[in-house]
Amino acid sequence: MRGSRTFNDEDKPVNWHVFKKLWPYLLEFQRRVWLALFFLVAAKLASIGLPFVLKHIVDDLNMESTEEQLLVIPIALIIAYGALRLANVLFGEIRDTLFGRVTERAMRRLGMTVFKHLHSLELDFHLNRKTGGLSRDMERGTSGISFLMRFMVFNIGPTLLEIVLVVGILFVSYGVQFAAVILTAVVLYVLFSVKATNWRTRYVRELNRADNTANTRAVDSLLNYETVKYFNNEHYEATRYDSNLADWENARRKNRLSLLALNGGQNLIIAVAMTSMLAMAAFNVADGSMTIGDFVLINAFTMQIFMPLNFLGFVYREIRGSLANIENLFELLDKAPTVTDKPHAAALTVQNGSIEFDNVTFGYQANRTIIKGVSFTVRAGSKVAVVGESGSGKSTLVKLLFRFYDPTSGVVRIDGQSIHEATQASVRKHIGIVPQDTVLFNDSIVENIRYGRPDASDAEVDEAIQLAHLQRFIESLPEKGDTQVGERGLKLSGGEKQRVAIARTILKRPPIMVFDEATSSLDSQSEQAILGALRDIAKGHTSLMIAHRLSTIVDADTIIVLDKGVIVEQGNHADLIARQGHYAALWAAQQKQD
Repeated sequence: MRGSRTFNDEDKPVNWHVFKKLWPYLLEFQRRVWLALFFLVAAKLASIGLPFVLKHIVDDLNMESTEEQLLVIPIALIIAYGALRLANVLFGEIRDTLFGRVTERAMRRLGMTVFKHLHSLELDFHLNRKTGGLSRDMERGTSGISFLMRFMVFNIGPTLLEIVLVVGILFVSYGVQFAAVILTAVVLYVLFSVKATNWRTRYVRELNRADNTANTRAVDSLLNYETVKYFNNEHYEATRYDSNLADWENARRKNRLSLLALNGGQNLIIAVAMTSMLAMAAFNVADGSMTIGDFVLINAFTMQIFMPLNFLGFVYREIRGSLANIENLFELLDKAPTVTDKPHAAALTVQNGSIEFDNVTFGYQANRTIIKGVSFTVRAGSKVAVVGESGSGKSTLVKLLFRFYDPTSGVVRIDGQSIHEATQASVRKHIGIVPQDTVLFNDSIVENIRYGRPDASDAEVDEAIQLAHLQRFIESLPEKGDTQVGERGLKLSGGEKQRVAIARTILKRPPIMVFDEATSSLDSQSEQAILGALRDIAKGHTSLMIAHRLSTIVDADTIIVLDKGVIVEQGNHADLIARQGHYAALWAAQQKQD
């Protein structure tokens, strides 16, 4: 089955509807497009005129004329030839300059569209994505679109126009045999190019897959640099990467050999056609039915028609390759997010910040339910903690609250409003989180904190730093707040990263705060300091704490105990200890461990 699926992927037809999707990007600069097309036609007319001027130059030089005629007439024609040549090149440059703005803007617009679309997709997509391959698909896709827009408009169309004009000129001026040779060669060339290019497209896709796999392996290994070092697996990683590179090398070889076969066939057709044209012209010159100038004109037209025709083959090959490259890009754009805002969804308005889970059921997979009919309320301004063994569904509640997923059944409400009826952006605007696994951007400490509210003033950032007990640490660094944290914050310790995350949430100052194991990476002294700061900033806010260390939530107004996705107990710390149930058992086990 696996081999069959790979074969089908390689042989699936190219999605030509891509051009329909690209059309709106061309329409943004309609005037530029039409002006560029004007210069395109002007350049082609100048190109068609060159062989005629060349013919008259040769014929005039070959005639028996006076010395004055031999001097004046060819010089005038030579100047005209130079003017046409300059016009051809200059008009082409102007055309490219005008259309360059169109392609650059289209790449920008499409890149932004893909970027925003990826952020609109659900968490499940990003948990299963391969970052290296995804970034390569985006890069090749936008480059391929630039190629399509430029060469479809300014190479294939003009080349076909030039072929029609030249065939018509040869038919009218020199008879059906010259036009027939050119037309036959063009038809054979196009048919061969299309057939051969379709055949080798599978090798382009195979090369892309190998390239994606190798790049994904490299990125994944480098992102997990510390893990590689911990387990002394540098050689193992290098061996796996080399295996991917071997597949890439093999795919490149197949791609190169198939290109050799394609180029060889195309050049054979061109060589036979050019030889036939020149042979017929030479015989006609020999019997006096043509002049030397006619021979030069036919030779010039033949070269002029086959040079762009040869380029047309290259363009078609590249278009096929580009279409293969951007298929994944448009598949991404066609991928609809599973969590969407309802039509005309209203923005969530939060006055107090109460949270209600009403008979909520949810599972990441249809056959595995994680949350089973959970109902509880977090009163405005109160502090509620959720505890339970690993896998009980604690963090899943947070994901449902942020609308990373929608529940299978039941409703989550904030201030009495169903969050599933509100926009996702407005829901997340009113909730701040300190996650268990803090991932930072590869930027300075201050900018990572400012990410909580990008428009915050320096004074507000400094206040958040002090409340998160980060001031002493930042002052100890040579570059202070401008210190770069490295990719994913790898230059900081777990506790330092978590304090940055706490400062970031403090800066946001939302009415609802979620702490998912917020102090799990801190030592006991730092934990107590941070807990004190969290108590201060939580005043007047609704707090939901996901906790493993029960000592951090003994002051919670309500503690909810989850077991296998079901609430088995709830109450304050003293009540739950007195019941001698699940919570008391967890507390006793942790006390013994401590």
